[in-house]
Amino acid sequence: MHLYRGLIIIPCFNEAASLADLVTEIKENLRGILNLDILIVNDCSTDNTLDIAQRTEAKYLDLPVNLGIGGAMQAGFLYAYSHNYSFVIQLDGDGQHVPSEIKKLIAAFEKTEADIIIGSRFLEKKGFQSSFLRRIGINYFYLINRLFTGLHIKDSTSGFRLLNKKAFSYAAFHYPDDFPEPESIVIFAKKKFSIAEVPVIMRERQGGKSSIRWLMQLYYIIKVSIAMCFSYIRK
Repeated sequence: MHLYRGLIIIPCFNEAASLADLVTEIKENLRGILNLDILIVNDCSTDNTLDIAQRTEAKYLDLPVNLGIGGAMQAGFLYAYSHNYSFVIQLDGDGQHVPSEIKKLIAAFEKTEADIIIGSRFLEKKGFQSSFLRRIGINYFYLINRLFTGLHIKDSTSGFRLLNKKAFSYAAFHYPDDFPEPESIVIFAKKKFSIAEVPVIMRERQGGKSSIRWLMQLYYIIKVSIAMCFSYIRK
């Protein structure tokens, strides 16, 4: 399958420490190879993320209020939908997702023609594997998603994803507001979108702090579990 115009969406909340280097790395790895634009979605950061986004010469959206990663991604999906892109790639602003691995997502999409490709750090278990506590949570969401969807998605919390036009056009109007990755699998599966995983290498975040820490991790698990249940039973 021939891919046309693609959009890399980078949701950012206080990612000033890593954003400039990340955009440079994307351009160095993909220059002249693929027709990809970069869109930075500044989720009402309190640091100088916006200033850096403007200096990178990438496209950017500056949200007036903090929407969380789900809302920031939905804003990116709406931009892609209104500007007629053929596919989108989600890439976290903290530098955890390695830009050179984007080619693996695209190759997997061309091979499988799945609607959604998820980059998984656990299929080959190379690179940074996350903390012990987070791996427990990831395994838990694997079991919940298997129960609700029948799919064996090993890295359902991964935000390193490719969505084709059908998938992101739906997500532009139907996407979880907060902590969206595990819940979105339930939503996509109910719509009969095909989902595939591809092994990728990830690394530790290159700057800033995660929004999910310590007691927040328990809150995250409970909140997302409830949201997944409601998405599963909702007509």
